[in-house]
Amino acid sequence: MLSAEAYSKHGFNIHGVVFDELHTQPNRKLFDVMTKGSGDARMQPLYFLITTAGTDTHSICFETHRKALDILEGRKIDPTFYPVIYGAGDTEDWTDPKVWLKANPSLGETIGMDKVEAACESAKQNPGEENSFRQLRLNQWVKQAARWMPMDKWDAFAYPVDEEMLEGRVCYGGLDLSSTTDLTSFCLVFPPEDEDEPYYVLPYFWVPEDTLELRVKRDHVPYDLWHRQGYLETTEGNVVHYGYIEKFIERLGECFNIREIAFDRWGAVQMVQNLEGMGFTVVPMGQGFASMSPPTKELMKLTLEKKLAHGGHPVLRWNMDNIFIRTDPAGNIKADKAKPTEKIDGAIAMIMALDRAIRCGNDVSESVYDSRGLLFI
Repeated sequence: MLSAEAYSKHGFNIHGVVFDELHTQPNRKLFDVMTKGSGDARMQPLYFLITTAGTDTHSICFETHRKALDILEGRKIDPTFYPVIYGAGDTEDWTDPKVWLKANPSLGETIGMDKVEAACESAKQNPGEENSFRQLRLNQWVKQAARWMPMDKWDAFAYPVDEEMLEGRVCYGGLDLSSTTDLTSFCLVFPPEDEDEPYYVLPYFWVPEDTLELRVKRDHVPYDLWHRQGYLETTEGNVVHYGYIEKFIERLGECFNIREIAFDRWGAVQMVQNLEGMGFTVVPMGQGFASMSPPTKELMKLTLEKKLAHGGHPVLRWNMDNIFIRTDPAGNIKADKAKPTEKIDGAIAMIMALDRAIRCGNDVSESVYDSRGLLFI
């Protein structure tokens, strides 16, 4: 048994090392010392690396996992490394018992089928449990320990949104301004005009032009591809040019009936004044549990009911896939991200716009929700 500070010592004389649950190993120096530091002392040291899948794709464990896959699939050759992987494929149906058997060869013997069935059924009912089931039961690498949004449900309404059809219609905006490394996002949400129509979503994103290549290299995110495809715009310089975005929103106001724009109070004072000068009604919205919980819960409800049409926008989809949920003791929730590189700015802008769309709808008079709030049954 060695402490996490063992990397400060050298000269280990070790026959072998067993690293259990490698995905929880945070200490690269300790790992290097244990697996490389004894090479000179023993002719044939033996190392066992045992683990389930993890959530951090920048970890020692994921590097080892990729090496194992490369060897198994013939992309690399290393006679000193013997990989064995029992796990479900990334695209396989996680609810299929045949897939369970691939990851659990002793299923029915050392692991009861009834326990896996119960865990799967619970994950079906609670999307927050899906990633935990896939990671721990099926040995699949997932983005985070508790994914909030079931992306298959999100993708079900990825058909194109016709902007021309929406011209002149009532809509509500959500504005999330970036600081230095985040995205700046503006999102429009159009409330349905009848009970058979979904809420339509139009998202827009910006990053500084001078930081585009750096972001691609640093974050390993295809910002450049999204820019070429027209899903992400750049503004001149190394910080987002708010004046450009103000003019962009002004042009949108000429096409759509933007009744209100909700915004995060932080860092938006000057832009708010400018937008108000253009004639927009701008509404401050807190980012705490009390303000964000009702529209965030409603977003999930609308997604599961297939009442949200978002056009499959890839940047917004990436943002949605990055969300994990914080919960307070009262059961209120709000969206958060696990790592700084996993942006959720577009999702936040959409949630704020959705809040106003639900509160006000297509009625030009004051909504009951403004004084009462949303009710959930």
